[in-house]
Amino acid sequence: MCKTYGRGAAAQEVLHGIDLDLARGEFSALIGPSGSGKSTLLNLVGLLDQPTAGSLTIVGEETSKLDDAALTRLRGRSIGFIFQYHNLIAAFSALENVMMPLLVANGRPTPQMQERAGELLRLVGLERFKKQRTDELSGGQQQRVAIARALAADPPLVLADEPTGNLDTKSADGVFQLMREVNAHSGTTFFIVTHDPRLAQRCDRIVELVDGRIVNDRARPEEGWESSAGATL
Repeated sequence: MCKTYGRGAAAQEVLHGIDLDLARGEFSALIGPSGSGKSTLLNLVGLLDQPTAGSLTIVGEETSKLDDAALTRLRGRSIGFIFQYHNLIAAFSALENVMMPLLVANGRPTPQMQERAGELLRLVGLERFKKQRTDELSGGQQQRVAIARALAADPPLVLADEPTGNLDTKSADGVFQLMREVNAHSGTTFFIVTHDPRLAQRCDRIVELVDGRIVNDRARPEEGWESSAGATL
């Protein structure tokens, strides 16, 4: 899989021959220096952009021939997103923020949506804050709401872009541990971009991207670096 921006003489290939396979239930980190293509790769996996060449398969569905509406449907039911800046709606309660993906998909609130959002807030330890505006919560609590929101539609894959990058060490550890618990409990696949080597070392697999190429793919810290040709998603 490749990604090129621009055309003709101005064309610049930013991802080169990426061949990456994420297994169900895997908890993986994507690392690399600034400008290595991490965000571009995450955008492709998240169906926010499309590869210039090669194929991309999400939960068994090859995406190259899907139109925008089909891509939106596949993204909505298959992928959850967690960002460094939680992107919550400040004027809404924690419960309403968690319900947002379900509202987008279904158009109107239902008791079932509220029940699902409440269950997820219990999961992340914030049930007693469910009616509180999110701008009244701490940074760590807001990121927990963002995790609950990412899980609202029960996606098989969650993509996290520097999910602890805006938090202090204690809050970062709590958010990371929560993601690990969700992964262990539900089998949700997590693919996490991080600049924090301490957190990366606690993942089951580390994929290293440099200059748009996968240069290392380590299955587990204790197993050492393995050779990597790149990947299939």
